[in-house]
Amino acid sequence: MTHTQEWINTWKMPYIAHNQPTKFNYIVVYPENLVLGKYFDIGAFTYLQAEFGIEIQDLVEIGGGCHIYSHSTIDNKSGKVTLKRNCKIGAHSVIMPGVTVGENSIIGAMSFVNKDVPDDTTVRGVPAKES
Repeated sequence: MTHTQEWINTWKMPYIAHNQPTKFNYIVVYPENLVLGKYFDIGAFTYLQAEFGIEIQDLVEIGGGCHIYSHSTIDNKSGKVTLKRNCKIGAHSVIMPGVTVGENSIIGAMSFVNKDVPDDTTVRGVPAKES
């Protein structure tokens, strides 16, 4: 059995409470607006602001220290964030309101994503651009 198969076989949905660290040390605000698939992995010290909705589909990986916002008080933008199946978000990246990250796409570490990312695409940088 591979490490991935073993991990999937033992994976369990975590308990998530409003503004409280999970056992994996990430925080969700407005968890009632968070839609979760299976077999996702969210790194420690990640912040999910789901006031206007966040959807995390199956097999999504989010690195530590990421910030994902469905509402921005700086520019008063809001909108559902969708992280499609098997996408990967590098550590310390920021995803802004209304963004969809496509299936199998990769966001490089420390990127600022303020526009949709198509399926099967790698982006990185500030702002994130295809690389």
